[in-house]
Amino acid sequence: MVIIEYKKNSAPGKQVDFMEGQKVTLRISAQTDMGFIALINGTHNGVLYKNEIFQQLKIGQEIDGFIKKIRDDKKIDLCLQKPGYTAIGALSIKIMDTLRQQGGFIKVTDNSQPQAIADIFGISKKAFKKAVGNLYKKRLITLEEDGIRLREKKRKFAGRYL
Repeated sequence: MVIIEYKKNSAPGKQVDFMEGQKVTLRISAQTDMGFIALINGTHNGVLYKNEIFQQLKIGQEIDGFIKKIRDDKKIDLCLQKPGYTAIGALSIKIMDTLRQQGGFIKVTDNSQPQAIADIFGISKKAFKKAVGNLYKKRLITLEEDGIRLREKKRKFAGRYL
C-alpha cells in the first residue's frame, strides 16, 4: 500500500491509500500523446496508456479501472482490465461466451493481429494468449490452424463416455 498526498486544490494535508490492483472509479479528463489522463476517485490523476486501451473513451466519461502501478515518483499508472493473472478467469469466461455465441468456433489464433483480437474481445493480445492458454490447459478448447474450437462435451451413454 502506498500513501499519496492529495492533489492540489483538494483537501490539503490529507492522504489517501492506493494499492496496486485496487479497483477505482476513473473520470477521463484529457487526452495526450501517451493516452489519457484520468481522475482517480475524484482525488488524484493517473495515466491510461494508449497501447493498453481497447475501447473508445471520451473526455468526461466515468469508468471503472484499476491501479496498475504506483511508480517511485508517486505517479500512478492505470488500466481498464484487472492487472495480473487474476484477470485471466474473467477473460476466459468472455472467450468461452464468444465461442458459444459463434457456434463453437472463432477464426482467431495466437498469430492473429493484435487489432483483430482487440476488436473481437476488447483485450490485448498478451491477455488473450494467457486466457486461451488457460482454457487449453483445462481442455475446454482445441487450437486449430485457423482458429479456436470449443471442445464438445462427451456424452455419457450406457455408463460410458463416448
